[in-house]
Amino acid sequence: MKTKFITVKQLKTAVLMLFGSTLLFTLNPDTAKAQEFDAGFDIYSTYIFRGVAFSGPSIQPYVEFSAGNFSIGAWGSQGIDGYAGELGFQEMDLYASYEFDFGLSIGFTDYYYPGTEYFDSDSHAFELNLGLDLSSFSLSGNYIFNEAEGAGSEGGDLYFEAGLSFGNANLFLGAGDGWHSTDGDFKLVNVGLGVTKEIKITESFSLPLSGAFILNPDTEQFYIVAGVSF
Repeated sequence: MKTKFITVKQLKTAVLMLFGSTLLFTLNPDTAKAQEFDAGFDIYSTYIFRGVAFSGPSIQPYVEFSAGNFSIGAWGSQGIDGYAGELGFQEMDLYASYEFDFGLSIGFTDYYYPGTEYFDSDSHAFELNLGLDLSSFSLSGNYIFNEAEGAGSEGGDLYFEAGLSFGNANLFLGAGDGWHSTDGDFKLVNVGLGVTKEIKITESFSLPLSGAFILNPDTEQFYIVAGVSF
């Protein structure tokens, strides 16, 4: 049985620590020269997240501020497969992360899905993100603090993923429970291979392309996805 032990006080403490770290890294003289804003968007044939298809063709914009190894930003996904003038699936997230020089990263993500009231805490799933990148091998762990019916999280939801890259390809394998699996139990949900390449348009401009095939053993669904970044 899954234990739910996060409290409002603990959650507020985590958020305060996160934004305190943001201020610290922003004011640090070593990172002041590396501060920058960035924005862009991706277009994908299908929006797949951790082995689950949320929508068909999607536009995924982002806005990000970085200072040294620290970054904070907003990311969204807008499905363009709605019917009769209706919007397709929407997701709008806020995130922050810090990456240490030895490959460890720690972050925080706020998941929100338009259609629910934004200032209702039941509309947000808050997740702690940990990652380790060691050359060609990567490992990540994610933990959702709270139960939020409007966001679909059960509280205590876990997801782990391992990746192995070689050249421009990456093998990945992910497993999780809670909102990641059909019955809430810990299951293998995300297995596949991703490939990236760049199409040279001019001497100074290339178009980044990506593609992947993804199998979800839990739902017994198979996907082939392609995307382009701007």
